[in-house]
Amino acid sequence: MLVLATLAFAVCFAVWGLVSPLAPLFRTQYQLSGTEVGLLVAVPVVLGSLARIPLGLLTDRFGGRVMFPSLLVVACVPVALAGLTSSFGMLLADSLLLGLAGASFAVGVPFVARWFPPQRQGFALGVYGMGNIGTAAAALAAPRVAASLGWQVAFWMWIPVLLVMAEAFWLLARDAPGFQPNTTPVAERFSVFGREPLTWVLALFYFVTFGGFVAMGNYLPTLLVGAYGLNPADAATRASGFVVLATLARPVGGILADRWGGARLLNITFAIVAAFAILLAFGPGMALITTAFLGCAFMLGLGNGAVFKLVAQHFPREAGVVTGVVGAAGGLGGFFPPLLMGFVRDVTGAYAIGFMLLSEFALLCLLVNVLVLQQRARVLMPHDVSPEVSPARRVA
Repeated sequence: MLVLATLAFAVCFAVWGLVSPLAPLFRTQYQLSGTEVGLLVAVPVVLGSLARIPLGLLTDRFGGRVMFPSLLVVACVPVALAGLTSSFGMLLADSLLLGLAGASFAVGVPFVARWFPPQRQGFALGVYGMGNIGTAAAALAAPRVAASLGWQVAFWMWIPVLLVMAEAFWLLARDAPGFQPNTTPVAERFSVFGREPLTWVLALFYFVTFGGFVAMGNYLPTLLVGAYGLNPADAATRASGFVVLATLARPVGGILADRWGGARLLNITFAIVAAFAILLAFGPGMALITTAFLGCAFMLGLGNGAVFKLVAQHFPREAGVVTGVVGAAGGLGGFFPPLLMGFVRDVTGAYAIGFMLLSEFALLCLLVNVLVLQQRARVLMPHDVSPEVSPARRVA
C-alpha cells in the first residue's frame, strides 16, 4: 500500500509542478513581469492548499482507496485544458485548477498512517513524502518536451499517466483493516483545533518547512534564469536536484523523528535553515549559492518528515482533518514567497530581502519550538520524557 500511495502522490505532484519549469517560456511568450511570473508559479499552490482541508475530511469519511483514484481522474480535466490556453489570463485560471492535484497529500497521509504502528509512522510517512519527487520529474521533462514537441504536449502527456495510476490504485489498493469511516459531524471534527493548540504549532512549522520547499522548488528555475543567466533547461535541471535532495531527506527525517523525536529534530532544522538563508541573501558565487540551496533542501526535507511524524503521533483519530489543515498551511507557505520574491526583484533588482525573511521565519519557529519544548514537553514529545499518552491522544 505504501508503494502504491507514493506512486500516486508522485504523479499528482508532477502535475501540480508543471507550470514552474515552463514559467520562463511563458514569461517570454506573454511578456510577463517578475511579479506576474511569481503569481503564475504561486497560484497552483492556492487550490492545492485549501483543497487539502475538504479532501482530508473526505478521506476520513470514505478512505484513501476511494479518494485517490477519484482525485487522479478529476486532475485530468485541468491538465487537458492547460494545453488549450492562449492568453496569460486563461493560463493563470488553469494553473489555479492544476493546484487540485497538490491536495493529494491530505489523502495519502491518513491512508498510509493507518497501515503502520506509531513507532513506524515517521518512516512510512517519510517514504510517502518521497512522492515529492514528481516535481523533479516535471522539472526535468517539461522544458525538454516543450522544446521539441511544444509546451502543450508537456501537459497532455500526463493524462494517460493519471488514468493508468487511477486504475491501478482502484484495483490494487485497500484501506487498512482497522479503518472505520469517521461519521462525526464536521463541526465536531474541527473542534480539535480549538481544544488542542498543538495543531496550530504544527501548522506554523509546516508553513515554513513545506512552504519553503514548494516555494524554492517552484521559483528556483525563474530565479536561476533571471539572476544568474542560466538557460531554462539548465535551470530546471538544477531545480530538480533541489527537489530530489529534499525528497530523499524526507524519509530520513521520519526515521530520525522516530528515534529522537520530531520536536528535537525541528530545533536543528530551523537553526540550520536560518543560517543557509542568510548565506543565500549575501553569499557570492554560484558554488556557494548552490551549496546553500542544497543545504536548505536537505534540512527542509528533514523538517517535513518530522512534522508529520508529530501529526500522526498525536492525532490518529483526526488524522485526515489535521493533515488537511496543517498541509494547507504548508501549501500557503509555498504561495506567498514566489509573489514576494517577484516583487522584491522588480523593486530592488535582487532577492536578498526575500531570503532574509525566510531566515527570520525559521528563527521564529525555532523560538516557538524551544518554548513548546520547555513548557509542554509532555505533550509535544511524550515518548522522550514519559510513556504517558499525550492529552491530544487521550481526546482523540
